[in-house]
Amino acid sequence: MTSSTQAPVRSYGFGTVVNLPYNETIERTRDALKEQGFGVLTEIDVRATMKAKLDADFRPYIILGACNPPLAHRALSADLGIGLLLPCNVIVYDNLDGTSTVEAMDPQAALSLVGDNPAIADVAREAGARLRTALDRLNRDLAGC
Repeated sequence: MTSSTQAPVRSYGFGTVVNLPYNETIERTRDALKEQGFGVLTEIDVRATMKAKLDADFRPYIILGACNPPLAHRALSADLGIGLLLPCNVIVYDNLDGTSTVEAMDPQAALSLVGDNPAIADVAREAGARLRTALDRLNRDLAGC
């Protein structure tokens, strides 16, 4: 079940609103990514960084750098420079109403920068499908609760 709040529509990503608090959403997002073969390589706590660097308050917001090693290997084997566009970023932020938003970059949008490379296009399609499945799982699991 989703909240009445809708995830933003972006040309470079896709997302969902989850009826869970922020910290629980982060854990469920990690689990959903793991089921799709992604590990989290990096984690940026945007709220803590803004406070530490700018003494600015910001809502709870995290950037997870997700990587699927077999897909990354295929992409890097096709184009060594593709590392500039890796890993796939997934964000989770608190909507400040008891719900959270999870968004993922669209690998097809990001990797379209490479141009006409069928191997990269295949990786982008598969990565995108896996990320969409992971995000879809977040709300599907809640529907069974």
